[in-house]
Parts: sequence; structure tokens; C-alpha cells
Amino acid sequence: MVKEIHKVQRSSSSAWVPVVALVVAAAWWYPTVRDTWLLPKSDEAGASGSSPFRGGFGAGGGQRGTPVSVAKARLLDVRVTLSAMGNFSALNTAVVRAKVDGELQSIKFTEGQTVRAGDVLAHIDARAYELALQQAQGQLARDQASLRNAQLDLQRYQDLLAKDAIARQQVETQQALVRQLEGTVQTDQAQVDNARLQLSFTRVTAPISGRLGLKQVELGSLVRASDPAGLVTITQTDPMALVFAVPDVHVPEIQRKLQAGKTLAVDAFDRDLKPVASGRVMAVDNAIDLTTGTLKLKAQFDNKAGLLFPNQFAQVRMQLDVLPQQLAVPIQAIQRGSLGTFVVKVGPQNAVKLVKVNVLGSDGDWQAISTEGDLKPDDTVVTDGADRLRDGSRVNVVNTIQPPLPAASPAPIPAKPAASRRG
Repeated sequence: MVKEIHKVQRSSSSAWVPVVALVVAAAWWYPTVRDTWLLPKSDEAGASGSSPFRGGFGAGGGQRGTPVSVAKARLLDVRVTLSAMGNFSALNTAVVRAKVDGELQSIKFTEGQTVRAGDVLAHIDARAYELALQQAQGQLARDQASLRNAQLDLQRYQDLLAKDAIARQQVETQQALVRQLEGTVQTDQAQVDNARLQLSFTRVTAPISGRLGLKQVELGSLVRASDPAGLVTITQTDPMALVFAVPDVHVPEIQRKLQAGKTLAVDAFDRDLKPVASGRVMAVDNAIDLTTGTLKLKAQFDNKAGLLFPNQFAQVRMQLDVLPQQLAVPIQAIQRGSLGTFVVKVGPQNAVKLVKVNVLGSDGDWQAISTEGDLKPDDTVVTDGADRLRDGSRVNVVNTIQPPLPAASPAPIPAKPAASRRG
């Protein structure tokens, strides 16, 4: 039994010998097989036959560097802007209410219609007010007749007094009666005017110019002057106002601009950053919000086309200043790390250099910067792939990005084509 066990152990040990030999041979021949068959050759490798993939990326890591996208630094007129969010609001809003009670006989407007101040919007049953006017006019006519009669009597009494044929007391009494009737006539005239005014209120007119909303009453309804909803609402939508808030750190500069009489331009964009309208700042709030540390501003926009509506959301970009002919790079080229704010400049032989910069202001896709001379116009900077680079690394430019220029900057003059050379 023991002999059989030893025989089985010897046979198992001998079975592992070919496997171990095969592993050692594979490890010995793998570098040769990899360089000969697996890794592709490149014309850039030269006569030495070394692979461009050897050594990895970075400084001294082979002839092919890290793939990156680049762009050119430019001299541009960069607008210094502030971004905020706000809502459009009507410059004025008025609720059209009936000033007298009565049945609504006719509606002269269409919902959503644009009206002018003084346009007739509705008619209220005026019969009761016409009768009140006639009654006041009758009372006035009666008292005017009494006054005229008292004035004639006073004139006769004065003639008799001149002849000493009547007592002075009777003349003075008649004078007092005339003055009393004059006061009564004035009261009657006021009642007539009031009745005429109440009658005019049966014609409901627009108090301001603007766009009508949805009607709140139906034809034939009994309307009252105390109804809170009124008949319809008018919003003055041309021009429109836009209220937005800016951080309080910019308040001194904004105040200096406004007090100097300068215009602060404001551009409004929708949720997809498409331009909506352009206007200017008209008013500044009188206090800073302690909760948010911001100050509210109101800008005014023309809305002749009627494309803006109250409570419409807008993203705001306000121009504070313009930096003329300032060195600028695409925003994607700005990098931030332990070294601070920097850009990656591509130098000769595609070797990169980290250049520290100071950020001044942004305009669209461009960022104005200042540096100590390490970066100049037309220098190439990395816009994508800079996170894998360090000072002295080599890169392989695979894409050149040219963002659209800011609106304040003229398009660069194209260079003259170079003279052709024979190959």
C-alpha cells in the first residue's frame, strides 16, 4: 500500500515539469515576440526600429506625445461683463375696474388685444344714471329761476331805497336771500356735474396703454365697483422691465458708471442662451439684500415686436467695461491647480510650458488675461488635454479650436497666402 502511494506522488511531480518549462520559455521570448509582431512599426521610429509607443507619454517618453487640442492667443477688445438671472416684468400694470354698479351690456375688447389709454373697453347699463342726471338738471333749473327772481326783487328794492321809499332792512334781507339762492344753485350745479360724471363711468375705458389679459366677467353680469378682480388687467409691455440682482462687490463700480452718465448695456438670453433682447440699466434699488448680499437693478428693453412677456425668465449679461486690445485666450485654456491660475503654452518641438496668468474678465468664449511676457499674441495654448501634462512634456496636436470672437472685437484681417514652393 505504501509503495503505491509513493508511486502516485512521483508520477504527479513529473507531470508539472513540462508546464514549468513552458512558462519559463514564454517569459524569456515575450519581449521579442511583442516587439516583432504585436507592436506596430512607424516611419517616425527611424532606422533604430524603436516603437513610438515605448516609454509612455510626457517628457522624454518617445517621439509621439500626448494628444491635445490647441488654440491661438489673440489681442481682442474684451467686454467685462456680469452674469445674473432675472425676470421680465411689465413697466406698469393696471386692473380695469367698474367705477359704478350696473349690468354689463357690451364688451368692446378682445382678450390679448393691445389698446391705448382712453380706448372704450365695455359699456354698463346707463339708464339709471341718465335719470339721475335729468333730475339734477331739473333741480338746477328750478333754483336758477328762484335766484333770478330774487335778483330782480333786489334790484327793485334798491331803486326804492334810493328814493327813500322802503326800509333798508328789507333790502338787506333780500340781498341775503339772493346769496342763499346763489349757493343753492352752485350745489345743484355740482350735483349735475357729479351725475354727468357717474354717467360717463358707464363707459369703461383703458387707464394705460398696453396688452389686455383674460376677461374676468361675462356679458350680462352685474358688475360692482368693489369687485377685486375687476373686468380685465392691462400690462404695459412696451417697453418692458427686467429685474435682476448683482453681487454687492460690484456696487461701487456700477454707481460710478451711472453717476458719470454712462450707459450700462444689458443683454438678455433665454434658457438655451439664445439672445432675446438688449437694453440698459434704468434704476438701482436703495438697499442691499442682507440675505443674499446682492443689489437689485432694473433694466429697460424695447418690446415693439411683443416677444417679451411679464414673469418671463431671462439670463442676464451686463457690460461693465471694455478692455481694449487685451491679450485673451479661450476659456477652456485656463487651468487652475496648486500653482495657481495658468495656461499651457506649446513651444518649439511641441514641448509645453506652464505660464502663470491673472484673469481679468471674460466675454463669451474668451478670457482676458495678463502675464509677465511669457505669453504673446499668436502663441499656441492647450485647450483640451492639459490635465495630463507637466512642464516640458511633449504633445501631439490633433485639433485646433477657434471660438467665435466677442462682439466688441473686429474680425482679424486674414494673412496673405504664402508663395508656393516647389517640392
